[in-house]
Amino acid sequence: MKTVYLETVESTNSYCKEHLAELSDGTVVHAANQTSGRGRFSRKWIDLGRGNLFMSFVLKPHAKFRENYSNLTQYLSVVLCKVLDEYGVNPEIKWPNDVLVNGAKIAGILAETVVQGKKFRGIILGIGVNLNTEPQRLSSVKDKIITALNIEIGESIDLDAFRSRLTGKFFEHYEDFLEGGFSYIKNEYIKRACFLNREISVKVFDEEKRGFAEAVNDKGELILKNNEREFVLTIGDIL
Repeated sequence: MKTVYLETVESTNSYCKEHLAELSDGTVVHAANQTSGRGRFSRKWIDLGRGNLFMSFVLKPHAKFRENYSNLTQYLSVVLCKVLDEYGVNPEIKWPNDVLVNGAKIAGILAETVVQGKKFRGIILGIGVNLNTEPQRLSSVKDKIITALNIEIGESIDLDAFRSRLTGKFFEHYEDFLEGGFSYIKNEYIKRACFLNREISVKVFDEEKRGFAEAVNDKGELILKNNEREFVLTIGDIL
């Protein structure tokens, strides 16, 4: 594993895409400050300042794109939960890859596939984790329920130690995940799921699907049932 440290960057994902040709497989890029972090569907990631994790993995696992690469965000959500376990909190996963603590979002994960022409060049897997902030800064955020690890456990978090734990656990079973796909993490993922076995609404682009969250299949897709209708969702936001 190689690491690249940046003092300030627009976003670690953007940096990785711009320098993908020169970054080797398994490189980890992290920054002290991120000015324009992004989440899924081009949403802005709320920056709580220094002391928080802004990081991207550069992954070039194969010459061709494989279906299970789309589950890398879910793999990372499980890995993050395992790290958070070590800090004494009880993390949960909201499909597909949001990680929550006490019902509040603590992390965001974004994967971007890079293709040139018809050739697959790699995947940039970005993650932001709220580790250190002040309660009044959280309360100033409107329309979003978020938290930070230091708020949850009542003490400041060593950023370098947290990052080391996360990258270590990510690569520990990364090859196993590539071989087994979502099935490799399915039991662990479902054990932490906070959305199953209840009525939910899911926004899929401009459409809203409502139904009973029955299961997550072997591809990591969400199975919703509404009377006799069944929806198999590959993307969306649980409302």
